[in-house]
Amino acid sequence: MDVPELDDDDIQAFLIESYENLEQIERDIINLEKTSVNKETIERIYRSLHTLKGNCGFLPFPKLESLAHAGESLLSQLREQRKNSEDSNFQVTPQIISTLLKTVDTIRQILTQIKATKYEGEKDYSSLIKSLTQLQETQQIIFTSPVQQINESLDTSTNTSDSAYIRVNVSLLDQMMNLVGELVLTRNQVMGFADRLKDSNFATTCQRLSLITSQLQEGVMKTRLQPISTIWQKFPRIIRDLAIANGKQVEVEMQGGDTELDKSIIEAIKDPLTHLVRNCIDHGIESPSDRIASGKPTTGKIFLKAFYENGKVNLEIGDDGHGLTPAQLKARAQQQGLITPAQAAQMSDTEAIDLIFLPGFSTTEQVTNLSGRGVGMDIVKNNIDKINGTIELNSQPGKGTTFKLKIPLTLTILPALIITSGNERYTIPQTNLQELVRLEPEQAITSIEVFYDVPVYHLRDNLIPLINLNQILQFNSQESTVHSQQSIVNSQNPPLPTQNSALNLVIIQADNYQFGLVVDTIEDIQDIVVKPLGKQLKFLSIFAGATILGDGTVALVIDVVNLAKLAGVEAKYKQILSRLPDANTPQETQERQMILLFIGPQNAPMGIPLANTYRLEKIPASAVEKVGNQQVMRSYGQIIPLIDLKQVFQNDTNQPDLATQTDTLQIVIVSPNSQLSVALIVEQILDIVEESLTVKGIPSRPGVMFCAVIQGQITEILDIEAVIRITNPYLLSVGDRE
Repeated sequence: MDVPELDDDDIQAFLIESYENLEQIERDIINLEKTSVNKETIERIYRSLHTLKGNCGFLPFPKLESLAHAGESLLSQLREQRKNSEDSNFQVTPQIISTLLKTVDTIRQILTQIKATKYEGEKDYSSLIKSLTQLQETQQIIFTSPVQQINESLDTSTNTSDSAYIRVNVSLLDQMMNLVGELVLTRNQVMGFADRLKDSNFATTCQRLSLITSQLQEGVMKTRLQPISTIWQKFPRIIRDLAIANGKQVEVEMQGGDTELDKSIIEAIKDPLTHLVRNCIDHGIESPSDRIASGKPTTGKIFLKAFYENGKVNLEIGDDGHGLTPAQLKARAQQQGLITPAQAAQMSDTEAIDLIFLPGFSTTEQVTNLSGRGVGMDIVKNNIDKINGTIELNSQPGKGTTFKLKIPLTLTILPALIITSGNERYTIPQTNLQELVRLEPEQAITSIEVFYDVPVYHLRDNLIPLINLNQILQFNSQESTVHSQQSIVNSQNPPLPTQNSALNLVIIQADNYQFGLVVDTIEDIQDIVVKPLGKQLKFLSIFAGATILGDGTVALVIDVVNLAKLAGVEAKYKQILSRLPDANTPQETQERQMILLFIGPQNAPMGIPLANTYRLEKIPASAVEKVGNQQVMRSYGQIIPLIDLKQVFQNDTNQPDLATQTDTLQIVIVSPNSQLSVALIVEQILDIVEESLTVKGIPSRPGVMFCAVIQGQITEILDIEAVIRITNPYLLSVGDRE
């Protein structure tokens, strides 16, 4: 068969539009099955098939054209029946839905063949076309049935005007991102020159360059953002097919589908999320008969949730199935030879549930196409670890299981803390940082002890295991201030700290564990561009890459998860927990929150949820500047609006010019959402506490979310958005537009 030579650009344009139409068709068909027949949905499927058929007319794809035409004809008849019916409560028959979905799958196969060979292939599709034609001849292809609407916030339509968007090749965006990364490095170097030259005019120009670079960086990064719904939109079809294959009834509930991540992150989490959803159906949701016996509705529920928190995207995937039983998991792990009876006896319930992340572990006795091979959850965890994310599992027997993931927004340009160890500089991604602590010699003696051979730091009510970065990297520089540090982390003979040197601790969150990293010095936070290590250095697993700092030196980026593994943080944690009283008793069910405590106007005790807190700073009053009527400060390449809490709580509408004051200002930088940061001026920063907030009172005044008893004192917990709304509501509208 002679096939005319096709232009690559024409083929590419055809495939892009066809795949987009196909995704829309599939979502709409799934929606038709879950809801009453909607006129707009039918019209949208019909138009998409008609467009696909029309495009095939300009290209030599007769098989695809015939298949699209048969589907279009069936939709045309369905549209007519819906139009002529006065009863709005119609639903498409399951046979129609299954045949239409099979048509979608077949069209996708043909498109894949065209993408690879520019040709449809030799396969015959006449039987499917015949099935579509026979369904058209059926007298009634929709039936009356009261149906429940699917509780799904993911919109299946694409109402945005096409004229508002253009298609851009991903490689071009990648190139722009690389160039912006180089610009950020150059900006950092120029800012270093400005600090050394002490020229005010040059410094002003550099600040302007820094601001423009930050804005350009933000703009380019936004072009790479994609909503999480680009992954979620495939799940209703997957859930439907797997539920039918397993004889289960399942509905899906989605929230936060518009939460955006970098394209590289989206690609990295696509397969792990798909595996988790499949896991919920196979291992979580019970059969209808089992659910009835348990007093549950016959239809199980899978929920997907996404939201921003503390500079990361939080994802929750869960079900209302039978949950996991720790005792059964331990028994199963012993059967598979993964743990010993002695290890099982010492395990807490949380550790038992985490067994599912072990390579080779499976809760299923029989191997099926869906599961049972013991390959899956360990790969999911490894893939999440690779992008510097974390995964946590919560499960209640009889009630369900929830996977909680914390994912970085991007992997390319990120803020990082610069530290030194053994006269070398390293960086730690800010998303892994919990706190920075400097202990003077007398504080170190009272705050650090050796707890059953594990050096620990008393951080409020927690014992944090300590590791020494110098020891991990095997530095022995005499110039390093590690004499007392090495003594603290020497697990063979761990004496207490000496009285002649201070300690710098970086409190880090890695996986589900916290640990304190002992370093020589802590410098500042800087935007860095992460470059991959060469193949000669791939064996250095504790480093995620390298970057060039502002002074031109190269610094390695620490991979905190692999660092924790190398240092045995998990084992240290287990050793601590096993020695604590009531270590194996269930934790209290009341959710605890981290609260930043400070003194507000008129010596009022106040607090802010730590999840909304971005950074704490002290700045001279002379650093305050003014843009219009808004006082602002510069911080790490950003211009941040300042809000004096006296304006909010003392009705002081005429705010004095802060730049004329001589005091040092204590600043709490908060982020009410992912697009906006503001700096609150407080009287005194006190502490960070972890509280369950079981005693709450009504808001005492505008700007307060509620009152709570914290450390025996009534404390006002601020509502950040309300505080901003009182002083400058325009800031919130700007944040929403961004």
